Amino acid sequence: MNSKQELARTVLSLMCISLFLCFGCSNIDSVVKDDGQIKDDTQIDPEDDTPIVVDADLVLGNTEFGINLFKEIYKTDNDMNIFISPYSVSVALAMTLNGAAGDTEQAMTDSLQLQGLSSETINAAFLQMQEALQTSDPKVTLSIANSLWGNDGITFESDFLQRNEKFFNAEVSILDFLDPSTLITINQWVNDNTNSKIPTILDSIERNAVLYLINAIYFKGTWQTEFKPENTRDGTFNLADGSQKQVPMMFRSGGKYSHYHSDTVQAISLPYGEGQFSMYIFVPTNQSDLDAFLATLTPENWENWMTEFNERQMDLRMPKFKVKYGAKELKDVLITLGMGVAFDAGRADFSRMADLEDLGSNLYIDTVLHKTFVEVNEEGTEAAAATVVGIVKTSAPPQFNVDRPFFYAIRDNETGTVLFMGTVIDPS
Repeated sequence: MNSKQELARTVLSLMCISLFLCFGCSNIDSVVKDDGQIKDDTQIDPEDDTPIVVDADLVLGNTEFGINLFKEIYKTDNDMNIFISPYSVSVALAMTLNGAAGDTEQAMTDSLQLQGLSSETINAAFLQMQEALQTSDPKVTLSIANSLWGNDGITFESDFLQRNEKFFNAEVSILDFLDPSTLITINQWVNDNTNSKIPTILDSIERNAVLYLINAIYFKGTWQTEFKPENTRDGTFNLADGSQKQVPMMFRSGGKYSHYHSDTVQAISLPYGEGQFSMYIFVPTNQSDLDAFLATLTPENWENWMTEFNERQMDLRMPKFKVKYGAKELKDVLITLGMGVAFDAGRADFSRMADLEDLGSNLYIDTVLHKTFVEVNEEGTEAAAATVVGIVKTSAPPQFNVDRPFFYAIRDNETGTVLFMGTVIDPS
């Protein structure tokens, strides 16, 4: 295990560019008609500074899904730096959810921790969330982009496409997946929408691929109080195995910070710009460690911790770092979290996505790839994430052709006794 992999394993127990804003109760009626369709007047007036009310159930569900996802990934990747965007993954899967039905829809909804919410409510809540995340802070950039890339010749359900266009502002493109330029086009879209931090998300297009649903998110925030580069110098970082490493440490003296502490962990909130977004850093005490902290990381504890930060004056020393994570295949993780039926070629039900009868095949999720980037320095933080959900069709049933000379036998399967054997050279 090298030092780059160890960096932040002990010190950054959970690093999150906080998307958990101060949301109130549900206000779904403001954007949804009685028939479940989005209203035409849902665009937010840029001159209106009235806070957008976002469904609290979606916020809590996203938090729980993110924690579950992170902890499941940590089980296998605990020897390296981890950086994920639960929001990106949930958005890509929520778009996919618009094509799911029956047990598949229920399993995906449950895994996303959105139990009890209707499809219309989920869609409207994600729309509200994306609008609420928009910022006019000149020191913070946050862009969120969604897209659907369909294979030419597939008859997609118009309602499925329209829901993703309306509720997720998704760009819909129909391309020839056999054309080599299609892969270049999809990767270029990801590159453009992550400010070149994630140049590619797909290495190839699967032979049976029908659709790719992609979310891309880019964040750049300047610290509310920046670190002075001249104060950065090598300092001691204590690795998980007890050894020490000299790494570039940023330093600020005597600032006021929102802070939380207990017997096992201390935490700090570092705001960007005008304070809409913050990074929260949790450092286990000497009597604890990262594994013990993550065991206590639950949605309930997270919400409680967020209410227990208090301002105090202190010196701050923290490392500069850069992490490139992925492309992480989330298939096994999501199956463990209860979404297995969506990946099952025989059981998945995406009948709201495309005309299966016309297609002559079933549809299922083949891959969920997640790729991220983050850099933290004296100025602030730059981060990006991309998530792609790959939908494929089942292959045509294999054929068993008895069209050449063959051997055959008649066997009693109870006793194993072979009663007859023969060959056929010419059946005529």
